[in-house]
Amino acid sequence: MQFRKLKLTAVATIAAAVSTLGASGVAHAKATPEEAAKLGKNGTTCMGAEKAGTPSGVAEWTGKWVGPAPGMHTEPGKFLPDPYASEKPLFTITAQNMAQYADRLSDGQKAMFKKFPNSYKMNVYPSHRDFAYDDSVCKVVAKNAAEAELSADGFSAPSANKGGVPFPFPKSGIEAAFNGNFPTRGFVELRDTDNAIVYANGTVQWGALLLWELNRNNDPKLRGTKYEGVGHYGRLVQLLPEREKGAMTRTVDDFTLGKGARLAWQYIPGNRRVRQAPDFGFDMPNPSTAGTLTIDETRLFNGSLERYNWKLLGKKEMYIPYNGYKLESPAAGESKYAKLLTPGHENPEFVRWELHRVWVIEAKLKDGYRHLYATRVLYADEDTWQYAMSDIFDTRGNLWRFNWLNTTYVPGPNIFGQVTAFYHDLHSGNYSAYDLTQAKPKTVIVDAPGAEYANTAFYSLENLSNGGY
Repeated sequence: MQFRKLKLTAVATIAAAVSTLGASGVAHAKATPEEAAKLGKNGTTCMGAEKAGTPSGVAEWTGKWVGPAPGMHTEPGKFLPDPYASEKPLFTITAQNMAQYADRLSDGQKAMFKKFPNSYKMNVYPSHRDFAYDDSVCKVVAKNAAEAELSADGFSAPSANKGGVPFPFPKSGIEAAFNGNFPTRGFVELRDTDNAIVYANGTVQWGALLLWELNRNNDPKLRGTKYEGVGHYGRLVQLLPEREKGAMTRTVDDFTLGKGARLAWQYIPGNRRVRQAPDFGFDMPNPSTAGTLTIDETRLFNGSLERYNWKLLGKKEMYIPYNGYKLESPAAGESKYAKLLTPGHENPEFVRWELHRVWVIEAKLKDGYRHLYATRVLYADEDTWQYAMSDIFDTRGNLWRFNWLNTTYVPGPNIFGQVTAFYHDLHSGNYSAYDLTQAKPKTVIVDAPGAEYANTAFYSLENLSNGGY
């Protein structure tokens, strides 16, 4: 298939399938008293999601597990068992029957079927909405519904409170993007991960990194306090490829999503100096991915909103990756990921797709601004506000990339953690697998008690220069 001939259809397609819940531009009003009163009752979860299921297969929200499901543990870094391991797929979507399910597929998913008609498939399982945040998160979301509003320029929300999404009833694309940037996730994280670029012929180029993160937005001790100061610290050391081994990056992000919100410094072993990187973000190449990912593509989107016009297209039922414990198991990492990383795309037998409601957000590049990606369509799970998928279009309006991110519940901190992600280049047939831990002794460590990286001093410039690998 000639993907250069496949023009941008996301807006038209989605607009016909969803009800538009907010016009383009920036809304500054708080949630209405009627909306705020609905949280946690009257058929609405404390996150603002609809509790009801649908005849088509979206599960009713139960939230019956705040913490581990039966048989689960809370040990940081230990691989989690699959609470739904006994289930079989309800059906399988293939290139041959794709049309039957087209209204619940993104443009990127449809393109994958057309690109790989003989091998790509989606195993669709029963939908489950059984895990929930604890009451401390719910209280923050309720507080935000009553208090949070955007600044005049739309790039900050100083009245929002840490620990829960700021806008459970978003009125604009920027409000929705704030939710996607500041969901409730781990306070501190350690990622010892492999990254792989899988070329169309099946050969693999490896990357590897160590990443420590401290998210003040999710510090349990700060829940309910205003957005102010530093929101996120990050420290990264590259282990592979060999030519980049030992390079380190330190990032500091505040709660503003406009220009200058991110400060970054880099240590390069070759010159043994720490230098500030003033433009670290946007479409700069992502470390250890050989330029196949951009900085703001991690977690499907992160960082400043300033280069795009943001539009909330509405809510829609879609098949998204969900409850993907099988994908995060050591079985997927056997023989250096040989079973998982198959030519063209990841092995479909490791992926669990479920029907859920998602918020659909469109970002279109502003006139006079530059980015590799002219249009991005992001799909955020209504229960968590974490991005599940994205479709990306180039400057000529052609569909270029389909990306998706696996999310699982992490008992202990009782949050939804983002783990393995796949980034598909629909032109070349190459793809990147990011944040692989399945062949490691431990998976992503979330909220390890007493960890040294839970201290802001760990992210100092001194540690950056003295801690070169």
